[in-house]
Amino acid sequence: MNEQFGKVAVLFGGASAEREISLMSGRAVLAALQEVGVDAHAFDPAERDLQVLKDEGFDRVFIALHGRGGEDGTVQGALELMGIPYTGSGVMASALAMDKWRTKMVWQACGLPTPRYAVLEADTDWDAVVAELGLPIFVKPAHEGSSMGATKVTEAAHLQAAWELAARYDSLVIAEEFIVGEELTAPFLEDRALPLVRIVAPGGKYDYHNKYFADDTRYDCPCGLPAEQEAALQAMVLKSARVLGCRGWGRVDLMLTADGRPYLLEINTAPGMTGHSLVPMSARVAGLSFGELCLAILAGARLG
Repeated sequence: MNEQFGKVAVLFGGASAEREISLMSGRAVLAALQEVGVDAHAFDPAERDLQVLKDEGFDRVFIALHGRGGEDGTVQGALELMGIPYTGSGVMASALAMDKWRTKMVWQACGLPTPRYAVLEADTDWDAVVAELGLPIFVKPAHEGSSMGATKVTEAAHLQAAWELAARYDSLVIAEEFIVGEELTAPFLEDRALPLVRIVAPGGKYDYHNKYFADDTRYDCPCGLPAEQEAALQAMVLKSARVLGCRGWGRVDLMLTADGRPYLLEINTAPGMTGHSLVPMSARVAGLSFGELCLAILAGARLG
């Protein structure tokens, strides 16, 4: 038995729109930790009160929850109050990173490149948004992940319908300039940037299905970029996480135009750990097995 971590709860499931993916992530993490001798137990906050963690003497928590209620600082705050160390970013950084609009404002303030955007509301002048951002436009809820409620809009007449779809998921909706180029994702583990992954989705559509269930989405890792260019992007990614206050581990999604200009899209502070997930793929190229990755993340659990 691996006793250095004590009694560990793997939080997964939850009540967010990303519950299905969280169940897949959590089960994979739980099995990996148990396989290397960690006293790890499944814990679904949708089915049990968090106070049970304190009552049953858990020493630390591995957060494999995705979306609201797990990745937005709320669970982190509860664990802080109970004094139980947890993986990933703290309360403030989790809440900030979950909010795509405010994340972009921080990045812009720090001189980091991110696509131009507009906040959409019921009385928005749709034609003005198109005039400002051009077409296509990417419309998405500000607080959802896994492409939930997101739409690529290619005609101005479809913009309102895209907003209505996104508004079902979130009261805050943003329209974002559509960047044409290569889609990359950049995982990090503590202060170490892991190898970038290039994503080539069928028809260029990296949506919910193609992220988690399609077998014809291609992932290139190593990504094929020159070493110097990849290192520069990794440095930018680490800075983008640092200015938000993120810690532990995470993943930053970005676009790279044909002329080499990068654009930060969003950051995930509790990324997927499923069979299709990109952090484990990158970690393998860096020499870390899935079990070693889980242990490294767990070792970084902390308070405050």
